[in-house]
Amino acid sequence: MKIKLWGVRGSIATTGPDTEIYGGNTSCVTIAHDDYVLVLDGGTGIRQLSGSNYPSHQRIDVLLTHLHLDHIQGLGFFSPLFDATKEIHIWGPASSSQSLFSRLSRYLSPPLFPVLLRDLPCKLFLHEIGNSQFEAGPFLIQSNYIIHPGPTVGFRVTYRNAVFTFLPDHEPALGNNGIIKESRWISGYDLAEGADILLHDSQFTPEEYSHKRGWGHSTINDACLFGSLTAVQRILLAHHDPSHTDTFLDEMFNSFKKSAGTIPPASLAKEGTEIDLS
Repeated sequence: MKIKLWGVRGSIATTGPDTEIYGGNTSCVTIAHDDYVLVLDGGTGIRQLSGSNYPSHQRIDVLLTHLHLDHIQGLGFFSPLFDATKEIHIWGPASSSQSLFSRLSRYLSPPLFPVLLRDLPCKLFLHEIGNSQFEAGPFLIQSNYIIHPGPTVGFRVTYRNAVFTFLPDHEPALGNNGIIKESRWISGYDLAEGADILLHDSQFTPEEYSHKRGWGHSTINDACLFGSLTAVQRILLAHHDPSHTDTFLDEMFNSFKKSAGTIPPASLAKEGTEIDLS
């Protein structure tokens, strides 16, 4: 399977000369096999899936980790939703209070957006998920609820022997003493265990995190500790804070490496990166 990062910024899209290296679009990743494309999250990065990047397969599956605006803001600009020949399946976390349709309609409706969700010309199917397992195209997908404000899931995508884990908003260290070392109590453990690639939230520095515990995000330190505990092969550090410039991200990562112990290979996620796990 071929993975491409279309958006790795967190909270709000941030473009300009200070973010041109790692990118300013919010959360969106595609996983492709032949002509089938699986889309993870619908942040502003999803808008780029048009023109030569337009998914050619009739069916497209979009997996939403949660419905915070930075993860769905690009949906209204996702061209296949306006193509009557496309069959679009959107998978999102179930809520105990409102349906997925109702929650998505709060954004895809006036006055926030001119087109109602129910009026989209594509053949639209909505699926509510939790601790679930399902298939989309050639991929087997596992979703589990994870620690983040509001109903939020992470995804483990498997094709044959290749595994990609997607946890762009995640705070496994939330507790009295950081990450618990017993696997059965670690949020997201089953999703990440032994994955070839783990894309994980690393929004805050340790100093920032000390004032923002419970916001649902992680530090590089906790993301890499989580990756070590789950024995992943490679870590992509994502959900970059909108206030962190390219220079700041490099300094933050280099500072971490000087004090890091033995961890899986890790790098800062960069918009436009392509990875072949075939």
